[in-house]
Amino acid sequence: MTEPAQAAPKEAAVPSPNIWNSPDVYEIENRGVDPDGAILAAMRSVHGWSGRRVLDLGCGSGFHLPLFAADAATVVGVEPHPPLVARARERVRDLPSVEVRAGAAQDVPLPDASVDIVHARWAYFFGPGCEPGLAEVERVLAPGGTAYVIDNDATRSTFGSWFLRAWPAYDPVAVERFWARHGWSRERVDMRWAFGSREDFEAVVRIEFSPAVADWILAHHDGAGVDYAVNLWHRTF
Repeated sequence: MTEPAQAAPKEAAVPSPNIWNSPDVYEIENRGVDPDGAILAAMRSVHGWSGRRVLDLGCGSGFHLPLFAADAATVVGVEPHPPLVARARERVRDLPSVEVRAGAAQDVPLPDASVDIVHARWAYFFGPGCEPGLAEVERVLAPGGTAYVIDNDATRSTFGSWFLRAWPAYDPVAVERFWARHGWSRERVDMRWAFGSREDFEAVVRIEFSPAVADWILAHHDGAGVDYAVNLWHRTF
């Protein structure tokens, strides 16, 4: 989960300090996010990907690529950070229906109308400023295709309160208006973080928040998990 940021120029990538700087801890985070599958269930209720062509945009180390490959016809992961591209390629090297390409959301290395589903989870699309990426999503989607963007719902949940503590200037109303203005709909999803140990929980908190906010969270919250709300933004083109 990345700090809200304005989009970079077309040729540049928006840094994601959590996974870029701490990929091993982010792997722990991925394993502990949404263990009940609430996000995927919400996506399937809108538009499933069985037998379809999937693009995971900002795929990071490729954590979600095998999951999509279990049902999809083909899967492409696009990631701008070279070390993560290498990790993702290693993860899917035995999956013939999956490939990983280096590229940015603002300049997706795929032909027009070449995919049916776009999935972007905590990657680049944080509201105002991401219009170049939205244009690319529309370009690569075939008619009738659906795009999904998963991001934090800062208005609900314990995690949402932490998020607002960390970024008090974040304006959830402005973000909601942005997506509505661009024709996207929202599903509110309740999920959770659940880790195998307090040590893992603490490590993940420390890559997601500043030292001061992380210290506050860890002093006020016990256990190895937390309730967490997200917005599933989606649009069928």
